[in-house]
Order: sequence, then C-alpha cells, then structure tokens
Amino acid sequence: MNASKIFDLYAVPLPDLTGKSILVTGAGRGIGLMLAGLLSKSGAQVFAGVKDGSPTEIAQEFPNVTVLDLDVTQPSSIAAAIQTVTEQAGKLDALVNNAGSISPIGHVDKIDSDAFGRVFDVNVVGMHRMILASLPMLEASQGVIVNAGTGAATTPMEGWTAYCSSKAAARMLTQMCQKELGPRGVQSFFIGIPPTDTAMQGEIREAGLNDISKIPQEQLVEPAIPASVMAWLCGPDARELDECLLDTRDAFFQDMAKASMS
Repeated sequence: MNASKIFDLYAVPLPDLTGKSILVTGAGRGIGLMLAGLLSKSGAQVFAGVKDGSPTEIAQEFPNVTVLDLDVTQPSSIAAAIQTVTEQAGKLDALVNNAGSISPIGHVDKIDSDAFGRVFDVNVVGMHRMILASLPMLEASQGVIVNAGTGAATTPMEGWTAYCSSKAAARMLTQMCQKELGPRGVQSFFIGIPPTDTAMQGEIREAGLNDISKIPQEQLVEPAIPASVMAWLCGPDARELDECLLDTRDAFFQDMAKASMS
C-alpha cells in the first residue's frame, strides 16, 4: 500500500472495472500515466491520451491500453481520438480529464495575457471540448466524468495566477456538468490532488514562489495515491456519492484506504 511521507495519505483499493471503457487525457507522464496502468490492472479497456508522442512502454506492459495522440486544444485531434474509442470499444464509461498546465508561473502583472489564455485553453476549454465530444457515449452508458482538481482552485497561491484562475473555472465547470448532465445520468467529479511528485511539481519547485515550491521532493505524494482515487471514482461504488467536489485527502478516501490495510 503506497503512502506519502508528509501528508499521511494512502492509496485506496482499486475497483473492478472489467468491461469498462475509459479515456484518460494527459496520460503521457505522472498521475495520468500511473492512472492508465491502474485502470488496466483493474480490467478496464483504457485509451491513454498523450500529446506530442506516444509512450509505447505502457501499451507494451498492458495490452488493454491503447495510446492515442491527443491534444485537448485541437478539435481535430479530439475527434480522431473519439473515433478510435468508438471503433475499438463502441462505448465510453468514463472520461478522466487529467491533462493540465501550470505555466506561465509568475506574478499577475508579469505574465503575458496570451500565455494566460493558453492555460485556460488546456485546463478549462480543453476539458469542455472533451466533455462535449464524449457526451453521446457517456450518456448511452450512464457514465462518469472525473476532472483532475487542486486546492489551488479555491486558494490563491503566489505566482499561480493562471493556474489558480483556470482551475477555479474548471471546478465550476464540473459543478455545472453535475447540475445539468447529472439528471441525464452522467455523474461528474472534481477531485483535489495534493502536491505530488510529478514534472509539474518540478516546474513549481524551480519557480520557488510559494510554500508549495519549498516542499522537498522526497516529501511529495506518490502519483499512485491520487491515481488510485481517480480510478476508484470510475468504479461502481462511486455512483453512490452525492457530492461532486472531492479531495484525495478527504477522510472518506483515507478511511477506506486504511480499512483495506487491516
């Protein structure tokens, strides 16, 4: 059982996802790559969306993972990915919007407005594009949307104007999806992810503009921990949840993890 060293967090048990078809964006590294592997181990047919290149190692290790060239800022790329899912699986049970960007990092008066807009194109508009493209299949399967979140969606952090603002918008987008798509049978979650040992955290550490950047790398959360929670949200037991705003650190998840260890 994986545990973090400073946050006292543990990975939750993986659900049985046999027969499920799941699409993950931002699956080329970090949490997304780990998630694709966990979903595959759980029996799902996984479509791993990767921008600018395909990490073939995951497809070689897990034969039920299909790596897709997927850029969430490009409608044609999204359409091609959805076409592949349709042809190979014929359905989609879960969409995990994991693709995200934190750059540019800098004070509000120092960042370029066009660069600011590009973060929104990934973190918010890209998420919306994926939801629209996936919705017909998600409605047919009464499926789920899992959006990668962060505490920065509600807490201003020095130097993270673009990230905090875009994630706040993604949080509200998730709430709107739950409000308007929930009655149509599509459930939505925004799952907060604590500081995790990923390439993004490396960018944060290099910038050195707030307390999160000061956390030693060895004290960061292992990617398997938030990835396990996201995998669980794709499973059948998560259908019993009423709340769409969740966090990896919630007692609900950590009690579940500790119970599985006893």
